[in-house]
Amino acid sequence: MAAAKVKQDLPPPGGYGPVDYKRSLPRRGLSGYSMFGIGLGVLIFGYYKLFKWNRERRRLQIEDLEARIAMLPLLHAEEDRRILRILKENVEEEAKIMKDVPGWKVGESVYHSDRWFKPTVEEMFNLRPREEYIRAKYGFQWYV
Repeated sequence: MAAAKVKQDLPPPGGYGPVDYKRSLPRRGLSGYSMFGIGLGVLIFGYYKLFKWNRERRRLQIEDLEARIAMLPLLHAEEDRRILRILKENVEEEAKIMKDVPGWKVGESVYHSDRWFKPTVEEMFNLRPREEYIRAKYGFQWYV
């Protein structure tokens, strides 16, 4: 067998060109200074909005407080009317219960004073059903 003639691969005349071995990545995103500046700007804007909202919230709270103060006499008057209605019903019930007891004065005050005292819950609801007394004493409780 005759050996085939091998042709050796040689460089082109004048040699190969220079090999680019340096790292060349494309620039991606903003620089660090610009990101710091944008972050600082967002922070300042957020604090501005926060302070502005706190001022508005404080103004709304003052308005609510003034409305409550303005309504307070009306609410006190309604509470007094409710108490007087309940006391009147209690006196009528007391008159029915104690009609056979000699010397009993219906509606006589238990206090030795001419000054009016707001009655306690027990005084107002002692002649009423127990559920009504408990509702008046403890109010609405969601966990019950």
